[in-house]
Amino acid sequence: MKNTKFHYVVATAIIIKDGKFLITKRAPWEKAFPNEWTVPGGKLETNDYIKLPKDGVNQWYNITEKLLKREVMEEVGLKIKNIRYLCDLVFIRPDNIPVVTLSYYADWAGGKVKLAKDQVDFVWVSLKEAKNYKLIEGIYDELRMLDKILKGKKVIRWMKGKELTKHSNILKNIRISF
Repeated sequence: MKNTKFHYVVATAIIIKDGKFLITKRAPWEKAFPNEWTVPGGKLETNDYIKLPKDGVNQWYNITEKLLKREVMEEVGLKIKNIRYLCDLVFIRPDNIPVVTLSYYADWAGGKVKLAKDQVDFVWVSLKEAKNYKLIEGIYDELRMLDKILKGKKVIRWMKGKELTKHSNILKNIRISF
C-alpha cells in the first residue's frame, strides 16, 4: 500500500440498554465487512461541524459526540446519552483507504430500533450471546472490555485477546508509554 495522508475518521458506539448491547448486521453490499455484525457508527463529515460556531479561533471541540448522536440516530433511530471513550483502532478497507476508528460506549436514552438501509438486522445481546454472531474482528473484544468496565474493573489498555486491568499480571511484564 502506498503511503497516504488521507484517512476516514469513524466513531462507533456500543449502546447499553438493560444490561445488553446493541449489535447490527451490515448489508451484503457494504464495501467493508459485508454481512458481519457490528455496532452503530459512521464517518465524520464536514457538515458535522462546519456550520457550528467555533470554540476557538480555528477549532471545534466535542465533535465526536455530535457525530455519534447523528450516526446512531441515522443508523438505528435511537437517542444516546453518557457517551464515554473506550478505545481506538486503525484498519485498511478493501479499497485501500485507511480508517481511524474511535470506539465509545453510551447509554440508550430513548427510541425503538429502526434500521437504515445499510443494516439488515439487529439484536440486543449479552456478552455471552454475542459469541453466537459473526462479529467484525475486534468487536467482541470491545464488548468484553466494556463488560469488565461495567463490572467495576479498571481497564487500562486493550491488547489482542486481553485487556490490561489495574491488577493484571501482564502489567508486570510490559512497559506502557504514552
